[in-house]
Amino acid sequence: MGRSMAEGEQTGRGGQEVPGSLAHRVPDLGAMELLLAVARLGSLGGAARELGITQPAASSRVRSMERQLGVALVDRSPRGSRLTDAGVLVTDWARRIVEAAEAFDAGAQALRDRRDSRLRVAASMTIAEYLLPGWLVALRTQLPDTAVSLLAGNSATVAARLLADEADLGFVEGVSVPAGLDSAVIAHDRLVVVTAPGHPWARRRHPLAASELAATPLILREKGSGTRQVLDAALGGLARPLIELSSTTAVKAAAVSGAGPSVLSELAVGEELTNRRLVSVPLADVTLARDLRAVWPTGHRPTGPARHLLSLTRV
Repeated sequence: MGRSMAEGEQTGRGGQEVPGSLAHRVPDLGAMELLLAVARLGSLGGAARELGITQPAASSRVRSMERQLGVALVDRSPRGSRLTDAGVLVTDWARRIVEAAEAFDAGAQALRDRRDSRLRVAASMTIAEYLLPGWLVALRTQLPDTAVSLLAGNSATVAARLLADEADLGFVEGVSVPAGLDSAVIAHDRLVVVTAPGHPWARRRHPLAASELAATPLILREKGSGTRQVLDAALGGLARPLIELSSTTAVKAAAVSGAGPSVLSELAVGEELTNRRLVSVPLADVTLARDLRAVWPTGHRPTGPARHLLSLTRV
């Protein structure tokens, strides 16, 4: 025959405690702290004041502890409160448990302090270069003792770092959220077609058709980057690379040199468009808008410094 619940299972349905569990038989830490205060002060009222509770609440807690243990712990009289012989013994045990709990709490705080002393961020290139610096400056005013390390790469690299537990928070630019990650939209962006002022597209009178863009060799980011994902999705995977480069800065420099047209984040080319080192070419029948996202492993919402940084980035 199977064992009874009291002999076997320690919790009931829904995780509720049952009489056979240790938590049911042993007083909680608050009751133990109260007993220690009574032993030290010789007064139930004084112990109640020290712990910030009312004397009736303290009396009720002592009675509950006595019922739980099945022995009398405190003798009450007009002259004060005195521990019984059993109370002296229980107090000695309680002191060791409370000291162990204090050590547990100190250790947990040390773990939190160690976690909060560093932040590992992985970000795709556009976000790393044009948005993240401002966020990190703001973060430093809130958490000046937190050391931040940054890995800049394409969106696929960011996802891999997060899933390998090599980053605490990531930022990506693609058309979808990488598998295994949760996300939140933190900004909006759009891609623009740009050329050097001497390129024929810089003087055209009519917007550029998507078919013409797809038929023209372009200076592009590598596959796996968020910028390339958006462009490939908009053109049905028909974008033709003239040159593939692994950073936004390199693509921009090649476009400025006149090597050919490119498609880049509007965030990345604002200065070059203002000083006419690059020219924006309007598109007729395709929109290259995208969301920029913070990402983290599914089910592990950011905590500590990562949560602080996330709060600074919301749209």
